[in-house]
Amino acid sequence: MILPIVAYGDPVLRKMCAEIDSDYPELQTLIDNMWKTMYQANGVGLAAPQVGKPIRLFLVDTSPFAEDEEFSEAERDVLRGFKRVFINARMESETGSKWAFNEGCLSIPDIREDVSRHPEITLSYMDADFQPHTEVFDGLLARVIQHEYDHIEGILFTDKISSLKRRLLKGKLGNISKGKISVDYKMRFPAQKRMR
Repeated sequence: MILPIVAYGDPVLRKMCAEIDSDYPELQTLIDNMWKTMYQANGVGLAAPQVGKPIRLFLVDTSPFAEDEEFSEAERDVLRGFKRVFINARMESETGSKWAFNEGCLSIPDIREDVSRHPEITLSYMDADFQPHTEVFDGLLARVIQHEYDHIEGILFTDKISSLKRRLLKGKLGNISKGKISVDYKMRFPAQKRMR
């Protein structure tokens, strides 16, 4: 089932998300629905708060980036094969000199900004079978994971841009929360009772 994506301004996007265990109700159904929702919206990542669930769960599939000519063939191979579920993730470290990359977010449609992030991270998490992992990710993988990880910490990419840019975007962000935007996927807007 395609779930509505929660728009900017909804309080669930600002919550520090809770850890879950394998008894979480209908977890596999939620994960399946999140994949369907993400693909229908042409995303490369989706976090549970973006579908209204304040839990430490997010998904990443970087295969759409594999067609981007700006990456080497080796990088494209890594991106092409990366599809993962992250449960109860914890950032262990972020290292290296930050680099800027243009980011967007399904909860904040039609806004893209350069965001600086670390090139390498170490992340502890559980997979969909609740098997524990601690892994190092770098490059674009690290960036996408950091973006989704921020969601489960109640942080949006617009928090990482300058206050001047945020002020310039205030009107656009207000329109998003009111549903005054055209999107080709199902969304739930905090300042409206209905979905579009």
